[in-house]
Amino acid sequence: MSYETLHVEREGHITWLTLNRPDALNAMNTALIREVSDFFRGLVDDRETRVVVLKGAGRGFCAGLDLKQQAGDAQERDAAGDPSGSVSGGLRGQRRVSEIVMLMRRAPQPIIAAVHGAACGGGFAMALASDVRIAGESARMNAAFIRIGLSACDVGVSYFLPRIVGASVASELLLTGDFIDAARAERTGLVSRVVPDAELDQAARELAQRMLRNSPLGLKLTKECLKHSIDAGNLEAAIAMEDRNQILAARSRDFREGVTAFLTKREAKFTDD
Repeated sequence: MSYETLHVEREGHITWLTLNRPDALNAMNTALIREVSDFFRGLVDDRETRVVVLKGAGRGFCAGLDLKQQAGDAQERDAAGDPSGSVSGGLRGQRRVSEIVMLMRRAPQPIIAAVHGAACGGGFAMALASDVRIAGESARMNAAFIRIGLSACDVGVSYFLPRIVGASVASELLLTGDFIDAARAERTGLVSRVVPDAELDQAARELAQRMLRNSPLGLKLTKECLKHSIDAGNLEAAIAMEDRNQILAARSRDFREGVTAFLTKREAKFTDD
C-alpha cells in the first residue's frame, strides 16, 4: 500500500510505521488520519506482521491535530455561511480521530511506540494506545487539547493515562496540560525506558526481536488477555480469559515446537500454526 503521509517498511516480521509529515511535526491532517486508520484496520488480516514499531519522521513523534488545516476548514465554512459547522458533522470528524486508538487496541500485533521530540494531543494518544512506549531523551508529551480551550480528555487519553501512571499523575497532566519529559515519564512508568535519540530505533528493534522469539499466537493471545484483564471486574474474570488462552495455545503446533525446542536446547521455529 502506498501512502501520502506514512512510510511503511517491512523488516522480517517487524513492520515500521513512520508518520511522515516532518515539515509539520507529523501533525494529523485529514490524509494522515485516514491513512493511519487504514493501516491499523488492515493489521487484522496481516499474518506477516507480528510486531509494529510506530515512530515519527524528523524532529518529533507527532504534534497532534493539524490546527492550520482546521483553521482553513473553518474559513471555508464561514465562506459558505456556516460558521460553526453542524454538530453531526463535527462528531463524525471527531470519531474518525478517536477510531485510531480503538483500531490500535484491536490490532492483534503488539505495537511499540518509539517516541522522540514532541508527542502532543493526538500524538500523545497514539503513544498511550501502544502496548509499549520507549522514549528518546528529547521526548516531551502532553495532553495539548486543554491548552486550546477544549477538555484534556480526548482520543482515549482519559482512559489510558490513569491506567498507566495512576490517577494523581494523570490528573496533574490532564488538568494543567503540562509537558512530561522523558526522565519523569520513565519514573512514572509512562515509558519503559529512555535512550539517546540516536539509539531509539535500535532499542525498538531489539525489543521487537525479543517479542519475535515467542510464537505468533502467544503474542496475540497475550495482548488480548492484557487488554481484557486491565478492565476485568474481578480476579475470576481475568483467570477465565487466561485459562481460555492457555488451552487454545496448547492445541497449536507452535506449542509442541516450543516444548521440543526447550527440551533439545535449541531456538524454536514458530510458524503460526
